[in-house]
Amino acid sequence: MAVIGICGSYGGLNVGDEAILTAMLSCLRAAGVDHELVVCSRDPDHTIANQPVDRAVATRDLSRDEVVPEIERLDLFLLGGGGLLYDGEARAYLRDVRLAQERGIPTFAYAVGVGPLQYPEDRQLICEVVSAMTGVSVRDEGAKRVLEEVGVERDIIVTADPALLLSPAPFDHEMLAAEGIGDATRLVGFSVREPGSAAPDLDEDAYHALLAHAADFVVYRFNADVVFVPLERGDIRHSHAVIGAMRAADRAHVLRREYGPREVLGLMDRFDLVVGMRLHSLVFAAVANVPFLPLPYAGKVAEFVAALGVAAPAAPDRESAGPLLAAIDHVWDHRDEERGRLAEPAHALREQAERTADLALSLLDTAQSEVSA
Repeated sequence: MAVIGICGSYGGLNVGDEAILTAMLSCLRAAGVDHELVVCSRDPDHTIANQPVDRAVATRDLSRDEVVPEIERLDLFLLGGGGLLYDGEARAYLRDVRLAQERGIPTFAYAVGVGPLQYPEDRQLICEVVSAMTGVSVRDEGAKRVLEEVGVERDIIVTADPALLLSPAPFDHEMLAAEGIGDATRLVGFSVREPGSAAPDLDEDAYHALLAHAADFVVYRFNADVVFVPLERGDIRHSHAVIGAMRAADRAHVLRREYGPREVLGLMDRFDLVVGMRLHSLVFAAVANVPFLPLPYAGKVAEFVAALGVAAPAAPDRESAGPLLAAIDHVWDHRDEERGRLAEPAHALREQAERTADLALSLLDTAQSEVSA
């Protein structure tokens, strides 16, 4: 039985990352070979309880000498998926990759995201370690460009975010009722997070007020309830801050219970529209074929919506919410045709995402053939 290690931002910190892991594991299991799957997790107990893994290890909490025996058990080491190679975090993930490389274990970048990368030491480390990997796949063209910019001169295959392959779990009437959401109500999903690079010229209060204008517009213009879907714990605070600035706060909800990625995807099926900052709120919307409006946030969002042919609105304006409201209004008015238009590019991205597991497992087959020879 081959042992495959998977390293990423796992352990219940972010629903999007958990969606990536769920989809990866499903693809690897679907190959029909009985592999032992070991996940490097921030919270092994959470991973074992919520994901179909054989073993989970908190490698970040271990010294080099403690990690080495875990690495030496592996026949293949997967880095990813998700956005792992960025300033300040890349070195933590790449330590284990380098340990595997030093022991001749095949290493594969599994649809990773890359950047931002400004720190010279991180750029150099990524160039060295990624260049020495057995295979490299990234989730979008932007990630490929960044790797080339830092000096990686090797084949880089562009696939797509593994979460595109996620299947939904039903979000039934009882679950809606438990959240205080009416079953027959029009619903618009919102995903918000800290302003960050999405609105660098807005202070937090102004940013919350801007999004509150957008949420009020949805309530009054479309007679819809607004459902805030936190994908990270910090999103809860920002969601409540937006609601606190709304006039129609009684028509807004923040999910109170914790849900797995398949349940969140099931909830997306009930939305008429999604307005989202976080990448995976948009990935979930695309999988559910729900029209969405991306709020400008980061390069990875821009890359994803460009691949789907979705136009992103301009960055939020301190002085006026008008352009954002007009963009929401336009998507709402054209939501039926948008559903039809989204289907084909979303299907194409899913086909690209399916390639990643095949690429990874082909390295395992090659390594095992070399051993047999």
